[in-house]
Amino acid sequence: MAKVPLNFREHPESEMILRARQFRDELHSRRSVRDFSNRAIPPGILESCLEAAVTAPNGANLQPWHFSVIRDPEIKEIIRLAAEDEEREFYQSRAPDEWLEALAPIETDAQKPFLENAPALVAIFQKSEITLPDGRSTRTYYPKESVGIATGFLIAALHHAGLATLTHTPSPMKFLNKILGRPSTEKPFLLLVVGFPTADCQIPDIKRRPLEEMIDFC
Repeated sequence: MAKVPLNFREHPESEMILRARQFRDELHSRRSVRDFSNRAIPPGILESCLEAAVTAPNGANLQPWHFSVIRDPEIKEIIRLAAEDEEREFYQSRAPDEWLEALAPIETDAQKPFLENAPALVAIFQKSEITLPDGRSTRTYYPKESVGIATGFLIAALHHAGLATLTHTPSPMKFLNKILGRPSTEKPFLLLVVGFPTADCQIPDIKRRPLEEMIDFC
């Protein structure tokens, strides 16, 4: 494989500290949103954020992801109905008591109106195999880790652009393959809800654990 020079820009130490703190503060302001308006996302923003997402590091550069962007109201309605079917069964019979107890402060239930209200949904799929340029098929390596990193990039990019998001993971999510025409070799990873919050949007007053409980330096 041919190699090219690294396009790396080093910043003065003072600027590095400032950039790190600014990015930290920006992500600290990110919150999951469940009250979305139907206000349209301006053209080009979602596309640019997706272009940022696919720069994520991934196993053997096989890029084991697919992003389906859903804006069509009829398809969003179909997805909502299918997701709510799974959610009702989850809340009524499959969810363990400790999981329901953990969810209680957030006050979620099987009703998911945001799947229709938000202007866009991004269904993210994890590929177990891909087709190479020469037509051969190959399995992918570390697909879950790779898609998880790309999803994190996408959420950060959307927040930086000024959009709100919600990660939604009804289980199972195989209905997405059928609705969106994706092959069985692609496993739904999550459904990302994207848009603007409503003017009266409220969020749970959650607290993050102290940093020293989550990080150590050796």
